[in-house]
Amino acid sequence: MRIVSACICLVISVNLFAQVTKAPAYPLITHDPYFSVWSFTDELNASPTKHWTGADQSLQGILKVDGKFYRFLGNTEKIVKTILPAADERPYTCKYTETTPEDGWMNKNFNDASWKITEAPFSDDRNRAKTLWLSKNIWMRRSFELKNTDINRLFLQLHHDDNVEVYLNGELIYTCTCWNGKPQMFPVADAVKKKLNIGENVLAIHCANTAGGAFLDAGLMEEPAEQSDANILKAEQSSVEVKATQTLYGFHCGGVDLALTFTSPLIMKDLDLLSRPVSYISFKVSANDGRTHSTQLYFGAATSLAVNMGSQEVTAGKDNENGLLILKAGTTEQPVLQKKGDDLRIDWGYMYVAAPAAADVKQSISTADDFLQAFTPQASAMNLTGKHLVLNTVFDLGVVSASPKEKMILLGYDDLYAVQYFNTNLSAWWKKNDTYTIGKELIKAAAGYDKIMQQCDSVNRLIYTDALRAGGEAYAKLCVLAYRQSIAAHKLLKSPTGEILFLSKENFSNGSINTVDVTYPSAPLFLVYNPELLKGMLNGIFYYSESGKWTKPFAAHDLGTYPKANGQTYGEDMPVEECGNMLILTAAIGKAERNALYAEKHWQTLTTWAEYLQKEGFDPSNQLCTDDFAGHLARNANLSVKAIVGLGGYAMLADMLGKKDISEKYKTLAKNMAMRWMEYAGAGDHYALTFDNRNSWSQKYNLVWDKILELQLFPESVYQKEVAWYLTKQNDFGLPLDSRKTYTKSDWIMWTATLANSRNDFEAFVKPIEKFAQQTPSRVPLSDWHETTNGKQVGFQARSVVGGYFIKVLADKRKRYFD
Repeated sequence: MRIVSACICLVISVNLFAQVTKAPAYPLITHDPYFSVWSFTDELNASPTKHWTGADQSLQGILKVDGKFYRFLGNTEKIVKTILPAADERPYTCKYTETTPEDGWMNKNFNDASWKITEAPFSDDRNRAKTLWLSKNIWMRRSFELKNTDINRLFLQLHHDDNVEVYLNGELIYTCTCWNGKPQMFPVADAVKKKLNIGENVLAIHCANTAGGAFLDAGLMEEPAEQSDANILKAEQSSVEVKATQTLYGFHCGGVDLALTFTSPLIMKDLDLLSRPVSYISFKVSANDGRTHSTQLYFGAATSLAVNMGSQEVTAGKDNENGLLILKAGTTEQPVLQKKGDDLRIDWGYMYVAAPAAADVKQSISTADDFLQAFTPQASAMNLTGKHLVLNTVFDLGVVSASPKEKMILLGYDDLYAVQYFNTNLSAWWKKNDTYTIGKELIKAAAGYDKIMQQCDSVNRLIYTDALRAGGEAYAKLCVLAYRQSIAAHKLLKSPTGEILFLSKENFSNGSINTVDVTYPSAPLFLVYNPELLKGMLNGIFYYSESGKWTKPFAAHDLGTYPKANGQTYGEDMPVEECGNMLILTAAIGKAERNALYAEKHWQTLTTWAEYLQKEGFDPSNQLCTDDFAGHLARNANLSVKAIVGLGGYAMLADMLGKKDISEKYKTLAKNMAMRWMEYAGAGDHYALTFDNRNSWSQKYNLVWDKILELQLFPESVYQKEVAWYLTKQNDFGLPLDSRKTYTKSDWIMWTATLANSRNDFEAFVKPIEKFAQQTPSRVPLSDWHETTNGKQVGFQARSVVGGYFIKVLADKRKRYFD
C-alpha cells in the first residue's frame, strides 16, 4: 500500500513541473473584464498581445545582447492614421436627408443644397447621437478636402445599424445587408483610391434601420507602409508553460537565455490580494555559452491598455512613490462609467508601469514608432499627450554571466470607479476608502513580491493536484486553463451596505453583468476554494428582489449591462432557469459550509421561488434556458431536472434550519416529480430532450447537483443510463449538447462526465475537450461553445463559465471530506 501511495505522489510531483504547454490563447495579465491581456499565438513574439476581445493591447520586450536586439515579447502593432476622422474621434459636420433623394445622390457633383446640415453620429439613442435618427432610412453626404493623395492602404471605418451602402466619389466601396456593433475597418480597392482628388471629395452613405437600434458613423483611415524591423532579431522561444496563476516562457537570445514569467496573483482565499489590480512580469537572464555579455532589458506597455479605440487621445507622465519609478497613462477625456456593452475596453482610469528604483533603471515615454529611443541617452519621461504612446522601461544589466540576474516590472490599473450598482458608483474592493491609493498598492505589491510568488506557487500546486486526483491529467490541464480566465471575468466590490459583490461580465455573449445562468456554470470553482465569492455572485440578485426593484415571482436574469448594474437589460425572462439556479446554488453554499445561515437571510425570497417552481417547473412552457443560443424549447426535460433539484435543495435547506414540515413537504414533492420525470422523459435506452419527442436526446447536466448535494431524488440508474447513451454519441471534439446540433458546451460536458461512476468513463468525455483545447483553429481565450466535428469556436470566449470545469474537483472533495 505504501509503495502504491509513493508512486502516486511521484506521478503528481513529476506532473507539477509540466502542467500546460499548449493553449488556444495564453493568459498574461488577468484581473477583471477590462484589465486582461493575452497572447493569441503559441510564440509570444509572433503577434501583438491583445485584450481578450481581440483588440491589440501591446506589450513589448526586447533583450539587447552585445549590441544586437532580440524581441521576445509581442510584435509590431499595426497602427492606422486618420485621413477623415469618424465621430468616435471627434464630431463632424455633414449633410443628410430622410426623404428618398433623386438619382445620383452619391455622386460628387450632386446638388445637395436642400439637405440638412448637422453633426454626426446619427442614432436613435439620445445618449450617443449628435443627430437623432428615428426614421427608417437616412442618406448622408460628407464633403472633405485632401492635400495629399499619396496613401498606402485606404480603409473605410464604419459603424452602421442596419443595412448600408457606401460610396466614395460616386464609386461603391462597401455594401452589406447587416449591422455591426462597433466601428470596423473595411479595405478600399486601389482602383477607387486612385480616384481620390487633391481638393474636394465626397463620402456618401445610405443606411436603413430595419429593426432594433439605429446608428451611422463613418470615416477614412490609412494603414501606413510597415517600417522594417530588420535590426530586431526574433528571440528563439524554447518553452512555454501555463499554471493556475502564472504563464512562464523561456527564450534563447544569442549567448543569453531569458526566463520570463507573468504572474497575476489570483489567490481566492485572500480577497485583498485577489482584488489588487497589479500583475508581475519577472525576468531572469543568464549566459548560456560560458562567456559574458553586455546586456540591456527593455519592456514597453502601449497606452492601448487604457483606451477603447485607438483614436482616443491619452496623456502620459512620470511619478515616483517610495522607492518605485512609475509611469502612468490614461485618456484625456476620462469618461468614467459612460459606456456599457460587450466588445468594449476601459477608457477611463489609469494604467501604471512601475519598477524598483535603482541606478540601472531608466523610464521614458515615446510614440509607438519610436520606442527604440528608450535605449538612448535622449530618452525622456516628460509628460506627453497624443495617440499610440508607449511607456518604456530599460534595465541596464551590465555584464551577464552564467549567474542569473533578475528584474521585475509591476503592471497595474486604477479604474477609479469600477461598476455602477443601482445608480451608485462603486470602487473596487481593494479601495476601501480614500486612504487606499494605487501608489500604495504598487508599494505593497513590490514589497510582498517574494511572499506572493511563494503563495502563487502553492496555489499552482493545489489547483493541479486537486484536479489530477479528481479526474486525471487531461482534466487537470483543462482546470489549469480555466482558473485565471474564470476569476478574471468578474469584478470584486462591496455593495453600499458592505456586502461582498463578485460581478461577472458575460463576455462575448451579450455583455450582461451578474447573469444568473452564467453564475450557475461558473460556481464549482468558487464553491471549492472560497464560497464567499459565490455569495458575492448571488447577493446582487437577492437584493434586486428584496429591495422591491424586481417584483416578479421568479429570479431576474441579470443586473444590467456591464459595467452598469442598474437592473435587468436582457430582453426576456428565464423564470424556471433562474429560480432553479438560485435555489441550487444557495443549497450548494449550505452544503459547503455545513449550515444554512446564508439561506436563512433570504428565506422568504427562496420560498417565493420554490413556490414558483412547484407550479411551473416540472413541465416547462415554451421558454429560454441557459442554452438560449439554441432557441426556445417547451417541455425541456433537462430544465425540468433543474426545477426538481432546486426544490430538493430547498427541502435540504429547510431541514438544516429545523423547518421539518416544509422540508418533508418539498422533499416528497421533488421525489414524486423525479418519478414522473422518468416516465415522461423515458425513451427506452435513454431519456429524451423533451417530454413529447422520444426520438431526441440531450445532456442532462443538471442531474449532477442531485449527486453532489446527495439529495437522492433520482435513482443511480438514471445517471448510468444517460452516461452509457452519451458514450455512443461522441464526436472527435466532444459530446454534442443535444440531438438538434453537433455543437457543444464544454462546461456542460464536464458536468455530464461527473455523473459517471468510473474514471475510464469520465476520461472518455474529458479527453476530446483536451483535444479541442490543444487543436482548435480558433486562437482566442478558451471558448466554451465549440463545434464537436472540427473543433472550431461557434461563439463565446474568455467567459467565467469554465469555472464549471471544477465540478469533478467539487464532487471529489465532497466525497473525500464529507462522507
